[in-house]
Amino acid sequence: MGKFNPGALKLELFCKGMRVDPSCDLEKDARLVSRIRAGLGSGLEMILPDNLYANIPILEEFTKKSPFLLTKKNGKYYITKEGNELCQVTIPHQPLWYNKRTSNGTLMSRVGMLQGTYLAIYPARVCSYWLSEPRQNCKFCATGLNVGVTEEAEKSVQDVVETAVAARNESRITFIHFNTGYCEGKALDILAPYVKVVKKETGLLIGVQCPPQKELSKYDMMMKIGVDHFSFCFEFFNKEVFKEVCPGKAITLGQAAFFKAMEYTVSKMGKGKVSGEIIAGLEPVEDTIRAIDYITGIGAFPTICIFRPLAGTEYEAKPSPEFEDMLPIFRHMYQACKRNSIPTDIAPNIRVSLVILPYEGRYFMEGYGFDDFIYGRKLALMRLLFRTYYSVKLLVK
Repeated sequence: MGKFNPGALKLELFCKGMRVDPSCDLEKDARLVSRIRAGLGSGLEMILPDNLYANIPILEEFTKKSPFLLTKKNGKYYITKEGNELCQVTIPHQPLWYNKRTSNGTLMSRVGMLQGTYLAIYPARVCSYWLSEPRQNCKFCATGLNVGVTEEAEKSVQDVVETAVAARNESRITFIHFNTGYCEGKALDILAPYVKVVKKETGLLIGVQCPPQKELSKYDMMMKIGVDHFSFCFEFFNKEVFKEVCPGKAITLGQAAFFKAMEYTVSKMGKGKVSGEIIAGLEPVEDTIRAIDYITGIGAFPTICIFRPLAGTEYEAKPSPEFEDMLPIFRHMYQACKRNSIPTDIAPNIRVSLVILPYEGRYFMEGYGFDDFIYGRKLALMRLLFRTYYSVKLLVK
């Protein structure tokens, strides 16, 4: 990776964070930096070269030692590393709808926020693991610190619909991601009214992320009313790490429930419409690679979060992972998706800032072979067909 590599920069920024020079005016130029949901999106949204969206840690303690510095010069933003200018970056402006209110008087930025180019909404009350005695929340998670503080504790269907319409019209989003914590097996029942009305009113693509449901037929119901994508956060493949870091999930669900729900939804939806979300940096690299092989082997795609030691969480003093340790993970992610012909980057205008997506794994490859060419051509054709279909569908609506 000798020459400048924007994908490697994105990964290194995730691992090391970034300092902000006094020359910057983020309050005026940037999107709101706010801790929402589990807290992974608590950093600064920016666009790196090659149109790579990234949410960069700037608030956490470990960022104070970062070799990266964001500066502003002649109205433009640049990233420097140890005094050397690396590249110019774009800081997305805060959309106007953030400061608008719904007909109920709710500030729209407390209903949903952009993460990259999609709208993220956590409509339910705080995860039940934060409410149990003793607490059973995942030790890296900040949901209980944020829901009801930096965002509304519960959002009405009307608030969500109005926010979604505003984001579609002003920010040109194509995808809405609904997320819940543990809701005693009722997560899909809670989300269903939101999905049904938002799909009807906007026609946007909809993703759902919540703990696995015991009644698998509920996933059929969600597909019927408009869900296009399911994601499952089982976090770790290593059983001991899973039990230690995610006590609530281990006690009430177990890893097998996640695997069963993933395999069921893939069997119903086909390849590339289900993802398994894992965290890199807290379990051995070998286990994360095993997780990638499992996820891609069943026809899903991996979304891999870099562990971020968030302020206020039980793991805030843990070190962020080393960049060099993370490289083989993302190299393997791309190879596994290619080997299993997993379609990625097919839907229009979905750029994710919180993770390195499977197609971005190509930045970590040391060569480009014939199999890469064939995989790339196949994805390009699928991309063209789906985006044409999506555009026609919106026009008809």
